[in-house]
Amino acid sequence: MTRPHNKVDDVIFASLPWYDLPEVREATDRFWGCLARNLRERGFQQVPERLNRELPYDQQWTSGKLLFSQACGYDVLLAYRNCLRLVVTPTYTVAGCRNGFYNSVLVVRRDARIDHTGELRGVRCVINSPSSHSGMNMLRALFASMQQNGRFFSAVLHSGSHEASLRMVADGFADVASIDRVTYTLIERYRPTALRETRVLCSSMRTPAPPYVTGSHMTDKQVEQIRQAVTETLAMPSMKVAMQALLLDGLANLPLETYRPIGDLERWALGMGYHEIPSAPTVYLPPTGQQQLWHRS
Repeated sequence: MTRPHNKVDDVIFASLPWYDLPEVREATDRFWGCLARNLRERGFQQVPERLNRELPYDQQWTSGKLLFSQACGYDVLLAYRNCLRLVVTPTYTVAGCRNGFYNSVLVVRRDARIDHTGELRGVRCVINSPSSHSGMNMLRALFASMQQNGRFFSAVLHSGSHEASLRMVADGFADVASIDRVTYTLIERYRPTALRETRVLCSSMRTPAPPYVTGSHMTDKQVEQIRQAVTETLAMPSMKVAMQALLLDGLANLPLETYRPIGDLERWALGMGYHEIPSAPTVYLPPTGQQQLWHRS
């Protein structure tokens, strides 16, 4: 018996790990609550009542049971390309982050005697994740042309999050970090004292923003239904306050091709022989009888 395309069996995971600061968690939960109702109305079954903040998001992505999440463009294009499908890209009310694009800011200590990027040679760098475009890939591309024998920094540290990277720079455990502009703006709005000991040295080029995603097992029809549900949810008048809290401005239908410059930056940096800042390996989702793996064309 053929299953209806709008029926999702055993899908239990939904998460919004990007920009989920405690200060905006109520707005994030409101967004998911409204979206979950819209998904159920479209025939999706076993839609979680709440976002899953317990299981690490990368384990949710590779579970084969992902309904909805948000991921870095690097994850969708490279590291987790066999596990995720792009749904739609949110846009933000942040300078440099309009129309589905965003950028990073390079942050140093406020009292650091550094005026340009060349003066960072030999300092300690911190990245949030090896699969982060804003915190790793963009930073690596910035320094690739300045490296010598594959190195530029004295050490490359891993923090686990943009918030932790900022704290490490502020507390003197690291000297420079690349921070997602939306994350930086949220912290600037809700936790300005956290930025007191740091300053922005420069901004990166703009690239496509972290998209909303679903699992690779979803059909084209299901992906379109999810996209419609997200569009309808953010258009609801009752979502206005939550969107303002989350700095959300709407949605942009960016095709996967739009994200390819992220991969180009990686290939360029590695082609320059700069391997000091590590890439995340591609994660492959083992195929099953019910899965339809999605590959880049």
